[in-house]
Amino acid sequence: MKPPKSELGFQPFENLDKLLRKKSVAVEPPPGKGHPAAKSLQAETGLVIDEESEEQVFREAMEGVRALGKDKYIEPAPPSPREREDRNGRDDGLELLTNLVKYGEGFVISDTPEYIEGTGYRVRPEIARRLHRGEFSIQAHIDLHGMNVEEAESAFEAFLKDSLDRGRKGVLVIHGRGLSSPAEPVLKTKVVEWLTTGPRRKWVVAYSSARSCDGGTGATYVMLRHRPVTKRQKKR
Repeated sequence: MKPPKSELGFQPFENLDKLLRKKSVAVEPPPGKGHPAAKSLQAETGLVIDEESEEQVFREAMEGVRALGKDKYIEPAPPSPREREDRNGRDDGLELLTNLVKYGEGFVISDTPEYIEGTGYRVRPEIARRLHRGEFSIQAHIDLHGMNVEEAESAFEAFLKDSLDRGRKGVLVIHGRGLSSPAEPVLKTKVVEWLTTGPRRKWVVAYSSARSCDGGTGATYVMLRHRPVTKRQKKR
């Protein structure tokens, strides 16, 4: 079926049906020097078609340019395995999951249900978040792994007293995540209890789960006061 003619009688796709049936379209090479079409184009436009003109123009443009020595530029670093994977057009969701498993990217401890934080008397919650982000130095640590509750409390009490005597402001208590506990993590729960009740509480500015490099939710940062909170300060 032939395409309908336009109102002006012009039929631009007259031979389209034939070309589609042949499934091929002949492409003529551009006219070179001496070709009748080239002479016609030269006569109409004044342009000279020369097969060597493009190379000549390039040589003239690059005249005086010298190559840089190897000591004058920096070789780009080869792509890392992660970057090479990123260039393979992976699915976004799969890529995020892969980076999370392989490199820990996108994992935010404070967004997990295991994260803990708290503050002492009249301390803004932002202090605990800053403590978790690592904005305060940690000067000592204690590891309670393998201890029962009584042993852990005794060791914690001695460590806290020694830290206060030495004027330490930031300490780390490693207690584990308690994943093997049938219910809630025992030592982790006890550490929070020791920090928030009894006479120890008046020495605590803030506490929070540690960063991944310091044990994550299996450890707790504690910021200590130089002086305990008094009853008068509590009433203010």
